[in-house]
Amino acid sequence: MSLLQPARKQGDKFLNPVPTGVMSGSMAKVLMAYLFNKNESFPKHLPGPFTTDLRIYDTPPATGLRITWIGHSSLLIETDGLRILTDPVWSSRASFAAFLGPRRFFAPPIALKDLPPLDAIIVSHDHYDHLDAATIRWLASGKVPFYCSLKVGRYLEQYGIDRKRITEMDWTGQVTIGRDCTLTALPARHFSGRGLHNRFRTLWSSFAIRSSRHNIYYGADSGWYSGFADIGQAYGPFDLTMLEIGASNSYWPDIHMGPVHAAEAHLALGGKLLMPIHWGTFNLALHAWKEPIQTLLKTAAEKHIRLLAPQPGEPITVTGEEYVNHWWEQASGK
Repeated sequence: MSLLQPARKQGDKFLNPVPTGVMSGSMAKVLMAYLFNKNESFPKHLPGPFTTDLRIYDTPPATGLRITWIGHSSLLIETDGLRILTDPVWSSRASFAAFLGPRRFFAPPIALKDLPPLDAIIVSHDHYDHLDAATIRWLASGKVPFYCSLKVGRYLEQYGIDRKRITEMDWTGQVTIGRDCTLTALPARHFSGRGLHNRFRTLWSSFAIRSSRHNIYYGADSGWYSGFADIGQAYGPFDLTMLEIGASNSYWPDIHMGPVHAAEAHLALGGKLLMPIHWGTFNLALHAWKEPIQTLLKTAAEKHIRLLAPQPGEPITVTGEEYVNHWWEQASGK
């Protein structure tokens, strides 16, 4: 049976497409693991600073598709004449407070005021590393439309976005951006909540973005599940998949993939190029900060997967050829 269907609820809580646990093991065990973690989860030598030559946005990409990785899951996607920003987080911490919580490894390579004109902003779910109040408040003064998962609009409104600019989307729901770009909200295996007492009350999603010449997949946050094959069959193949490789751990195997499962998801989706996201920006797990990309490089070689892994802030025109910038090696001394 296909797992492609609108989201289901139990009471006021959304359900995952398959049974999912947020955490395996007790909170005490997880806390102890963090306290005694010896991995270099935060870089000893901070990467960057990274900057973007803004003049590049004066010229459309030769192939029609160009990606700039701002960091984590924040991407500036240029596809066939449109500019789409995903999960914009510019704050120094992924947190409800400016003085605590996971701290950025490097400053955003483009200042908010220097962003080129946008056509759409996607917010996949309400976690702090994807929905940043300060960034949304800054974006509130503009007119760019927001596309978000069900019930996430309440936070956008709270942070100053006019309701008329917000379109909430259910899984398998579609909207048109510009003249002929179709944005489809799709299932993901994750959870939501900006506190311990409001989990699952807003939806989480991945997205397929099909423009006139390109078809790409933004995975946002998701654990591995067999539904990737359903998505690939119904909406693929994809010229580019953008999939999370960081923040995975055996204590929460259902809600984050890690690099090995990201490779499997890419293949199930029918992807041509895999771009790793959700790594190298915030300390959100127990693994060494560069471990996800190192493992992905090995896994991709074994599975004959072509990667697109630019440096933060580096606008990359997608040609179909592999491109890997080993920027993390300079930052960490290998």
